[in-house]
Amino acid sequence: MKLETVHSPEIDDASTREATGKTFTQWFAALDAAGGVAKGRRELTSIVHAQIPKESWWATTIVVEYERARGQKEKDGKPTGYSICSTKTIAAPPEAVFAAFGDAVLMDRWLGPKTRVDFRDGGTIENGDGDSATIVRIRPGKDLRLAWNGHLAPRSTVEVLFADKGQGRTGITLNHTRIQSRRESDRVREGWAVALDSLKKLLEKG
Repeated sequence: MKLETVHSPEIDDASTREATGKTFTQWFAALDAAGGVAKGRRELTSIVHAQIPKESWWATTIVVEYERARGQKEKDGKPTGYSICSTKTIAAPPEAVFAAFGDAVLMDRWLGPKTRVDFRDGGTIENGDGDSATIVRIRPGKDLRLAWNGHLAPRSTVEVLFADKGQGRTGITLNHTRIQSRRESDRVREGWAVALDSLKKLLEKG
């Protein structure tokens, strides 16, 4: 996955105050007073977003870092972390779009060079950019689930959903979850955006 130069701020009290008007310490105290992690991520994010409506990614950042600071973890012992979502509509039928995720020759042209694919449940995807994943589940034309272990966001999860939009068009929704730092999230978000743009151009060019 090609990564462009992405500006990602240092995540500390100073940058948080500059972006949101409060330090992490102040936000964390407010979330404690609102009920803490027992409220759940969605409600906590809504509380923060209501105060900084133009800064939705910072609202997410504050809640993710709050969960980390309060020791909130999943069953695997890691914090839930950050999630990014990339979407794209491509003027190509679902079977063609789905096939582009399992064809090494095509993937060289949109995801990264020197791709190697063993496209089956339990198989792997690797390329020369350092992207690496184990295929957890394949449902042809519907979805694809990957245990991601690339040079960025190792031990995270990627799920790709394919939707038939009619008239030879396919909608892709790509969710990349369990990313453990804001900086990695910013870079992964940009990387997937570039990759899906490249996929769209490739398939629509025919």
